[in-house]
Amino acid sequence: MIHLYGIPNCDTVKKARSWLDARGDAFAFHDYKKEGADPARLAAWADAAGWEALLNRRGTTFRKLPDADKADIDRAKALALMAAHPSLIKRPIVEHAGGILVGFSGDEWEAVL
Repeated sequence: MIHLYGIPNCDTVKKARSWLDARGDAFAFHDYKKEGADPARLAAWADAAGWEALLNRRGTTFRKLPDADKADIDRAKALALMAAHPSLIKRPIVEHAGGILVGFSGDEWEAVL
């Protein structure tokens, strides 16, 4: 089973969901806004993909953080920030039988899924 993590109104998440639907792939959707982000799962993702790949520095949530929060980010600080502000997690994240995918790329997903 594929598990898709994200925010429903995110354009990239919408594209990913449509892509999975078009292929007929069954998936469970985890809505960060309603269900939050599990710190243990974030740590496992960081182990698999690196915390840098998970942290969305381009969004408005990151830009609105106090400068002190944006300074000297390391793994522990990044994971704490993402748990507190799930919008800081790059979207979507997909857990599948072979591991995880960070972000949406049809070509990459086609090769892996």
